[in-house]
Amino acid sequence: MTEKISLQSEGEQLESLLEELQKERQVKDIAGWETGFPHFGRALDGILPGLYLLIGPPACGKTSFAKQLLDQVARHNTVPGVFFSFAERKKELRIKTLARLSGVENREIRRGSAYLLHWYGVPKAQHTDAERLPPSWDKIKRSAEEAKTWLNLTYLIECGRATDLQQIEDQIREVQSIKRTDHVMVVIDDCQRLGNIEKKLTDRVAIVVDELQRAAVSLQIPVVAVWSDLREERSSLPQVWSDRAPSADLILVMEIDLERSKRLTEPNQAITLHIVKNRRGESGQLAFDFYPAFSQFVEIA
Repeated sequence: MTEKISLQSEGEQLESLLEELQKERQVKDIAGWETGFPHFGRALDGILPGLYLLIGPPACGKTSFAKQLLDQVARHNTVPGVFFSFAERKKELRIKTLARLSGVENREIRRGSAYLLHWYGVPKAQHTDAERLPPSWDKIKRSAEEAKTWLNLTYLIECGRATDLQQIEDQIREVQSIKRTDHVMVVIDDCQRLGNIEKKLTDRVAIVVDELQRAAVSLQIPVVAVWSDLREERSSLPQVWSDRAPSADLILVMEIDLERSKRLTEPNQAITLHIVKNRRGESGQLAFDFYPAFSQFVEIA
């Protein structure tokens, strides 16, 4: 038998709301979670429950940006984060995180990856083997140890062809149960793999986004859905995505700034992040520099 819910008017609930607001003594510049990117955080008013659709062409750093954002939210707000990956393996994502944290290039870490444990960055070696490790491994170990507190809050989950939204929701609830909290941030990389793969991507985006937005509302969590723009012709304005994915709460479109990239050393890239839809009604652009060797984004004033 369904439990009867007692209805209360807004006037009756007003007092409890005022009490709740009074208990919040910390004065914050933003309403949601800190992002670790000051301008980005202010533009979005922090990370709040809802669907964030992150779109961009291949090789512009979408995965690295989404992973860095998840890590920074976990670190700054002490909340769990779950990263679902349809393309990259957990080991590769861990190497990217270690490169960003330690300042040691991805390729150097990969050379010594035989020494890696199943978990972040501590060499698995006998004393004789340890003598052959380069000095940079000390930086990696130190960075991993310093990050362990918030790394204990993050989970990487590899998705297969058969992974569907229901399985993703079940795993999110499992993390909520393990961490005993409803507050979780989620990233779904290459989310275009969800839905009916027989449909064209342009036909699939609205359906997939609608389902993900419903899941975000149902779970009351922020979900960052990363969508790869595989169109050959991208001359259309970023704002067209507002029509293609109307149910998304926020739409962020990445674009490589070719002119500003000329001032950077290859393969580093200048990235413009277009805010084309925002629950606050504001739009705008943010500038970042992307350093692929370290899988790191740096916000530019």
